[in-house]
Amino acid sequence: MKMKISKEFTWNMSHRLPFHQGLCSNIHGHTYKLRVTLVGEPDENGMVLDFYDLISAVQPIVDQLDHSFVVDANDHSMLDFLKQNNFRHVIIPITTTSENFAIWFANQIVDKLKQYNNIEKIIIRFYETFDSFAEFEYELRK
Repeated sequence: MKMKISKEFTWNMSHRLPFHQGLCSNIHGHTYKLRVTLVGEPDENGMVLDFYDLISAVQPIVDQLDHSFVVDANDHSMLDFLKQNNFRHVIIPITTTSENFAIWFANQIVDKLKQYNNIEKIIIRFYETFDSFAEFEYELRK
């Protein structure tokens, strides 16, 4: 019998979308929320995964991002500004859209979760605002 479990994480972070033709090209921030859902068979104890183990896989990434400016590695003017002013920042290799963040998060945690043979799928729901999100499904096993 397949089961789903989920855990939500919340943090504050800033970014910008340099390609954007509107206000999002400016530096701005959000209170982000991430919902990580695991789909799989409960183990002999009746658990898909102990929530503690899920928190251990995700929380260090959230802690790194919290109160940071997340910047695309190709946004050189912003990188220079952040470095010159010694601002807390995290460099990622993609444009900082919600869609890209959902994929990025899945890629950050997949290796930590592959060890659990009963987990078949990871679903990442990445909220940029309380009512706007992107969702990505990562198949571990079919």
